[in-house]
Amino acid sequence: MQMVTEIVPADKKGKQKVRLDNGEELLLYRSEIKQFHLKEGESVSEEDYSRLIHEVLTRRAKRRAMHLLERMDRTEYQLREKLRMGGYPSECIDAAIAYVKDFHYLDDRRYAGMFVRLQMEKMSRRQIRTKLLQKGIKSELIEEALDEEYQSDETEQIANLLKKRHYSPGEADEKEFRRTYQYLLRRGFQSSDILKQMKI
Repeated sequence: MQMVTEIVPADKKGKQKVRLDNGEELLLYRSEIKQFHLKEGESVSEEDYSRLIHEVLTRRAKRRAMHLLERMDRTEYQLREKLRMGGYPSECIDAAIAYVKDFHYLDDRRYAGMFVRLQMEKMSRRQIRTKLLQKGIKSELIEEALDEEYQSDETEQIANLLKKRHYSPGEADEKEFRRTYQYLLRRGFQSSDILKQMKI
């Protein structure tokens, strides 16, 4: 049995934060607090606690996950973070993730492949790898996606970026050379490839 230690307002939409003595916090509407007779200093039966987690919060987390994926494709890590920030207990987040995965709405491998296809003309392999790691995608899935999807010629990319920046080897001073070189390095291109193109 859990004990309710505190009930405090959580947002302007009428949600309340119900703190339990096991350290857990449940984000509930006033009507739900009333329905389950939750009061500070009183215990919650195992049955009511289970119903709150599974019938109320897990159902809400699933709907929220679906809504978030309708707006834009996300990685599992990004979706977990969004749900965590929404105040859902980890058990509800796990259930919501499993639910959207069952319908193939969430697929990190598909996300990685699509990201590579969309970015390969603008980014180096290294930069794409870094961006996908930051999105929480596992390195083996990233490598698979890069091996299957990445078809861009990096020396051509460097040449195009130099053209866009109106870089001319004969006219550039040392300051412009350094600035352009650093810009290309930050985009993840190999130093040898950059230098080769900058000196043509």
